[in-house]
Parts: sequence; C-alpha cells; structure tokens
Amino acid sequence: MEEQRSSKIDREYWTLTAWARGWSGFLLDPVSRLLARLGVQPNVLSMIGFFASCAAGAVVAAGHISHGGWLFLLSGPFDALDGSLARTAGLETRFGAFLDSFIDRYSEAAVLFGLLCWSTFHGRHTLVVLTFLTLAGSLMVSYARARAEGLNISCKVGLFTRLERFLVLALTLLTEQLVIGLGVLAFLTNFTALQRMFHVYRQSLHQ
Repeated sequence: MEEQRSSKIDREYWTLTAWARGWSGFLLDPVSRLLARLGVQPNVLSMIGFFASCAAGAVVAAGHISHGGWLFLLSGPFDALDGSLARTAGLETRFGAFLDSFIDRYSEAAVLFGLLCWSTFHGRHTLVVLTFLTLAGSLMVSYARARAEGLNISCKVGLFTRLERFLVLALTLLTEQLVIGLGVLAFLTNFTALQRMFHVYRQSLHQ
C-alpha cells in the first residue's frame, strides 16, 4: 500500500528524465546490443563520459565556453549508454549502479568548476554566485533522493532532474548565455531540492 502511494506521488511531477526513460529502450537498445557484441564494458563508457566532462570543464576554464559545451554534450551519450548496456548485456551490478551515479556528480561538478574558475579569473562576481548556487542545488537534488531512499522512501519527483540539468547546462555553454542559463539552473535546482524535501515530509506522515 505504501509503495502504491509513493508511486502515485512520484508521478505527480512530470519530468523530461521520466519521458526520456520511456523512449530509452527504443533509442539505446540497438546500440547497446552492438556494444555488447563488441565486448565493451559499461564502466568503460562511464569513465569515457567522465573524462569528456573533465575536458569540458578545463576548456571552459580556459575561456573557450562554447567548445566546452560541445565536449560536455559529447559526454551525454556515454552517460546514457552505460546503464542501457549493463541491462542489455546482463552486466548490472550494485557497484556499477553506484559508480554511474557517483561519476555523474563529479562530471557535472567538473564543468561547473570550470565555469567557477573562469568567472573568478575574469571578476564576474554574479556568475561566481550563480555557479555556486547551481552546484549546491544540483548536489542537494541528488543527496535528497539518496537520503530519502536510505529511509525507504522513493524520491524521484522534482522538476529539474539529471537530464534537464544536463541539457540546460549544455545549452548555456553552447550559446554562452551564462547569466541567463546559470540563473535558471540556480533557481530550478534548488527549487527541485525543496520539492523533494516536501515530498519526503509528506511521505513520512504516512509511515
């Protein structure tokens, strides 16, 4: 009964991530089957995506904002394919699932750190604040879910989950509209973290 209630509340908030998950099998499974036949390991894809994000952060810090955006965008397919490959090839492990989430946080932080460095070097104080708020909000969105699930509360709700953040950050870098993009990210990541806090509060009342 509690699981049904949790599932119902989770579905109250539509997210792009949830929509993309519904299409992921159709789009990713053929590529995953090919990679499985080639003997590619899911964790290798995770690490490639991570290194691409780190490279993006370094390029952004050097002042090549849009080029960093392309590198960050390039990391996305690897992030999507590692989980799909693990499922398709029967290579799912608890450590692999942990590593995927673990690397995702560092990948996002690497790009935001690049922005923080560039903003600091160029005296863009507004961008420094917005980048910090974005980083804090992004980490709290992930932490809220992890902590809630540690309490046996499903917590996938929220407006700005991983895919939304990835796309907006990539678009921000590609267009170099840093104040607008980071302003959106700073507000909506923290708003999502608060959504999850409220969700856990409501769920805890039924336990």
